[in-house]
Amino acid sequence: METVEEIVIAGAGLAGLATALGLHRKGVRSLVLESSTTLRASGFAFTTWTNAFRALDALGVGDKIREHHLLYERLVAFSASTGEPAAKLSLKMQGKSGPHEIRCVKRNFLLETLENELPEGTIRYSSKIVALEEDGNVKVLHLADGSIIRAKVLIGCDGVNSVVAKWLGLPQPILSGRSATRGLAEYPAGHGFGPEILQFIGQGFRSGVLPCSDTSVYWNYTWYPSPSDGDAEESVGKMRSHVLAQLRAAKIPDEALDVIERSEMSDVVSSPLRFRSPLSLVRGSISRRGVCVAGDALHPMTPELGQGGCAALEDGVVLARCLGDAFVAGGGGEDGMMISKDGIDAALGKYAEARRWRVIQLITAAYVVGFIQQSNNAVIKFLREKFLSGVLAKVMVAMADYDCGKL
Repeated sequence: METVEEIVIAGAGLAGLATALGLHRKGVRSLVLESSTTLRASGFAFTTWTNAFRALDALGVGDKIREHHLLYERLVAFSASTGEPAAKLSLKMQGKSGPHEIRCVKRNFLLETLENELPEGTIRYSSKIVALEEDGNVKVLHLADGSIIRAKVLIGCDGVNSVVAKWLGLPQPILSGRSATRGLAEYPAGHGFGPEILQFIGQGFRSGVLPCSDTSVYWNYTWYPSPSDGDAEESVGKMRSHVLAQLRAAKIPDEALDVIERSEMSDVVSSPLRFRSPLSLVRGSISRRGVCVAGDALHPMTPELGQGGCAALEDGVVLARCLGDAFVAGGGGEDGMMISKDGIDAALGKYAEARRWRVIQLITAAYVVGFIQQSNNAVIKFLREKFLSGVLAKVMVAMADYDCGKL
């Protein structure tokens, strides 16, 4: 079976749904292809910083997210060596673009909220792109079920192993040498944590405890794995025991350990952390001949800034604005597309240049922050205990002080 679509988005993650919703708000129809049978909410939750809420407000869903998630007032970074706070930072501050706003948002809630704002039929599940060809100005998409879609515009939001990024010639993401695992604990009677981000850094690992609401707490743990850690990845139980053993050896409070002990953990017990080389994006093709990438397909990064998902939402707003404006100027609408090939290329090129240096900055900063936080080097450890933890906390907030603009 062969069908024709004007705009196809590969992947129904944060970037894909944000782009589709942004285009819908602009009066432009798109089709989202998702390889799984349902929305995928792996990772449980993610830190949603000020820049992400500006993007969510642009998409018209910010208040729906706010009413279900706690607003943080401070960030406290503890030394895993001493158990003492190495840095405290108030989050009740003004940034250059307005007040800061940080919450930990459940991923499934956000994805479902975005999906519910889209017209019925926008997302086509069980639709994996396995090959991509060109036929003149049209992209020919071959799906795993044997069907074919011909599209004028293809937007790759298909994750770290993106088929679309590969077609554009972007190199494979690099292994960072670190791995991550995460979980979510439910406290029906309330958890007792305050409105704060708790970080534990040093001893070769970085861990965070972040309340999402009055009854749920998200946690994450990243570390440099050794060959002996292989057995831990065989099951949820072994990975939980591994994490608890490492944290108990450090001076981690009992209430933080309790979160991990009672939590549900990801089916993917742990995963290696990868990132796109910033140098590959300096001259690499983010867009070409009606094709572009966004989200993890564009900028996989290590999680120390908590900006991967936030940047994906930024991508969606900027891309929808650039493509939507060109579409409307070309006389298109929900019923048809009149925009020329040159108009498409110009719009996607504008998006690429708007995002290039922003994501290069985020990838680089995330890697450097992670290296310093987890390093066991004696000099770095000494500087981290004395003043670098405070500096790193301020870097995290500064990177979130960004406004991607309106649709």
